[in-house]
Amino acid sequence: MIVRWPERNPRLFLAVAALIWFGLYEALIPVSEALVAALPVDRNSHLGGALQFFFYDTPKVLMLLTGIVFLMGMINSHFTPERTRAMLAGRSEGTANVMAATLGVFTPFCSCSAVPLFIGFVQAGVPLGVTFSFLISAPMVNEVALTLLLGLFGWKVALLYLSLGLFIAIVAGWVIGRLKMEAYLEDWVRDMPKIQATAGDTSMPLYERINAGFSSVREIVGKVWPYILAGIAIGAGIHGYVPEDFMASFMGKEAWWSVPLAVLIGIPMYTNAAGIIPIVQALLAKGAALGTVLAFMMSVIALSLPEMVILRKVLKVRLIATFIGVVAVGILIVGYVFNFAL
Repeated sequence: MIVRWPERNPRLFLAVAALIWFGLYEALIPVSEALVAALPVDRNSHLGGALQFFFYDTPKVLMLLTGIVFLMGMINSHFTPERTRAMLAGRSEGTANVMAATLGVFTPFCSCSAVPLFIGFVQAGVPLGVTFSFLISAPMVNEVALTLLLGLFGWKVALLYLSLGLFIAIVAGWVIGRLKMEAYLEDWVRDMPKIQATAGDTSMPLYERINAGFSSVREIVGKVWPYILAGIAIGAGIHGYVPEDFMASFMGKEAWWSVPLAVLIGIPMYTNAAGIIPIVQALLAKGAALGTVLAFMMSVIALSLPEMVILRKVLKVRLIATFIGVVAVGILIVGYVFNFAL
């Protein structure tokens, strides 16, 4: 039997991989500038600025995403759907909302997983409000969003986003739980037999967790890279061609209506953190207010129309409308807090 290097010496493999990653990351700026210089384009022109933005941000975002998804894939090997349900089942509300929102940060579930996860949580006896805390947190405050915010805007913005995103997930889930809206689950979901949630086998050697990391990279990066390219291309166009004061005129702090407008614009769109954050970066560079663009980003990720269509399979219209309303109010609060605080 052939023994692969990660199996034989997984710690050495991780150390060498980290050194290679950091070396490549440090070379991104000079390489992007060299690529633009090699083209028959004036670096100071609109096109030159847009190309440099694209050549630099594309590998930067992909490298950040690959690195963090790999690490989180190793961590997430602890958090199977079965174990997540087992950790939340039987907990009291309040405590369970906090646990569910926190688990959402560390678990690799997105809006595409909404229906099977929702069904599994209901069958395991997890309260409705706790389930919503998890389903809000998992796509909105995930490792992709936090890593890209950290890499592009620094730890203060990433930490504030994490804190306020968790606040939305916890409070929104608690409010929905207090409203006692179990009657607005679809009948077939409410009538499903309950199952006993089990933690499952959590023992796994390091090399298998490394393989789990690679699997996450193939699954997540392989799925989102078109959104990344599209987002960076749009961001590059904004960076190169949109006048400095254009975005500030309707997405700045002075326009009180900019935050609700950003939320309304974001809901019909469909992308994820990897695709929307490069656009956020470009909007900020053109004078848009941080709270306004982050409210836009949150609405795209947490309240996208396709996710609502998916959830319609298990929720009645009144419960979906309540979910949208509660989360939208939380996002508006976050937008105004960011604009006021920064």
